[in-house]
Amino acid sequence: MKHVLLVFLGGGFGSVLRYILGKYLNSSENGIPYGTFVANILGSLLIGIILGLAAKNNTLSQNQTVLLATGFCGGFTTFSTFAYENHVFLKAGDFTSFALYTIASFIIGFLAVFLGMFLVK
Repeated sequence: MKHVLLVFLGGGFGSVLRYILGKYLNSSENGIPYGTFVANILGSLLIGIILGLAAKNNTLSQNQTVLLATGFCGGFTTFSTFAYENHVFLKAGDFTSFALYTIASFIIGFLAVFLGMFLVK
């Protein structure tokens, strides 16, 4: 039950931060959801750092890892929003934005995880 509460708390904080990023960075003028993109990249970097620290000499406890990686990063990153935004691009016939946003999110997101793991070595 303790882990459920930790995920709940971390996820709440992550979701609020994601909401704030989206509110200020997502643009209806150019249609590019920069807030979602930033949340996904920062979340990828953070989970790399968090899990890297957890693996490195047990720097983080299991409770801290659950709170931060599962809770905060799970609430902060936005794959469901990402999928919906890509649906909107495709429905509008904006294949260029769809391709750029999808490819950049995957490549930079993966690189951010690797960078996070590297930074804590």
